[in-house]
Amino acid sequence: MKSSERHKLKENEFARRVAQAREAIGARGRDISTILMVVVVALVMVGGYTWWRQSRNVKANTKLAEALAVYEAPVVTVAAPAPGSPVPVQQPGTYPTEQAKLEAALPKLVDAANAYPNTDAGIAARYQAAAVLSVVGRPAEAEQRYQEVLDKASRGSIYSRTAKLGQAEAQVAQGKYDSAIATYRELSVDSSAQLPVDGILMHLGRACVKAGKKDDAVRAFNRVVEEFAQSVYGADARRELAEAKKG
Repeated sequence: MKSSERHKLKENEFARRVAQAREAIGARGRDISTILMVVVVALVMVGGYTWWRQSRNVKANTKLAEALAVYEAPVVTVAAPAPGSPVPVQQPGTYPTEQAKLEAALPKLVDAANAYPNTDAGIAARYQAAAVLSVVGRPAEAEQRYQEVLDKASRGSIYSRTAKLGQAEAQVAQGKYDSAIATYRELSVDSSAQLPVDGILMHLGRACVKAGKKDDAVRAFNRVVEEFAQSVYGADARRELAEAKKG
């Protein structure tokens, strides 16, 4: 073979390899472009979701703060006016009674809970609304709100644990003693509940007394006396234990 022909063959081979290389780079370039596009879209979505979640949390916290501002407002009783004097005006930001303050705070708490139901602030608002309902004498509604907290709060969270306790108290107020007693017993032996066991036992004993289960009440009060010698409930436990034994 002539040297000129061999040279041409080499040129053709080189050209072919260059073409293949370009083809491969082009294909990979398209793949890389696609991957980069997916990454960019994913980052935008994550960033958008993070921004949305932060924005939602800020709004939820603001609503909760507005509700708590009413809940924590001072109670100022306006003195009766002297004869012939104008009726005194309630100072802005205050309420004449605790009941009036709680009744004013309740719809704001419910609104915050319903507007952002799955946020920490929304769950806190729902829990606080349940507590207010118990205080103002609406235990059936309180029980329902506590159940909603249990449905929405993560298992093992402080709201989940305390909502169980609050729900049991609402049940006692309605005469649903068996349900309340079952909850108190569960909490009294749950080491993960991180609630004061002596306090739970006092609730248990009192619920048993109301249910007419004096022996169970004696056992509950007796546990406080024997297992929690330094308990702040010690004196009450001894007194109520003695009364339960008389019964």
